[in-house]
Amino acid sequence: MSLISPLDLLSRIDDPDLRICDVRWWLADPAKGRRDYAAAHLPGAVFVDLDRDLSAPVGPGRHPLPDPAVFAARMEALGVGDTSEVVAYDDAGGTIAARLWWMLEDLGHTRVLVLDGGLDAWIAAFGPLTSEVPEPRQGRLTLRGTWTRVVDRDALVERLGSLSLIDARAPERYRGDIEPVDAVPGHIPTAISRPTAGNLGPDGRFLPPDALGRRFAGLDEVVTSCGSGVTACHNALAMRIAGLPDPLLYPGSYSDWAGTGMPVATGDEPGQAPRTGPRG
Repeated sequence: MSLISPLDLLSRIDDPDLRICDVRWWLADPAKGRRDYAAAHLPGAVFVDLDRDLSAPVGPGRHPLPDPAVFAARMEALGVGDTSEVVAYDDAGGTIAARLWWMLEDLGHTRVLVLDGGLDAWIAAFGPLTSEVPEPRQGRLTLRGTWTRVVDRDALVERLGSLSLIDARAPERYRGDIEPVDAVPGHIPTAISRPTAGNLGPDGRFLPPDALGRRFAGLDEVVTSCGSGVTACHNALAMRIAGLPDPLLYPGSYSDWAGTGMPVATGDEPGQAPRTGPRG
């Protein structure tokens, strides 16, 4: 199981093998997560910075995957080791926490869970908060040396139209009605809209496995994408909960695609696979 409920986490909050990771981050204000962590967080939680800890400084797209060895060293510094059970949480329905879940899973550390419902569910369950920042003991973490369930832009171009590419962004960004950060509005041609909000119920917690299964029914050889390879991991988590095969991740996602001048589609329809390379 890849989720943990607030009540289950409350019952295990003193487990010495537990490592709670606060992964709060907001697109419009990337520093907000760290400020909010400083004000109040789960007891014992360390702050994991999406930009610093879960991304490389440069690479394809806005949040390229870091070198696995660099990522492992950072997790060790935050107290994560081979025996650790990691619980990741955010205040955005798990859309950011799922990135840490996916990264650890992909590199072989399977003892990682996402707090279902995140910070709001924790507070609703009368979970305590603190402003005390822990001093974690250095961990020893053994991870694989390469990312495995990934596809890059060149490989994706060759297979567009023969696989199921899904887009986790909000519908208005998929359609191209708005685009707050990337080069041009729209979506990768052939991509099917599967916004992350559809994975959650009104209470902000994941839908039951059968309901999640229906969201992804009829899709084969799935590649999950979003704006920069972050919220795409939420769809990967939803598919895992549903008992479906793990998808591939396009880490660069739309920021890599649009930023390199590739053809884009707009509107509600997926569009046709492009026959040309970059625009211009």
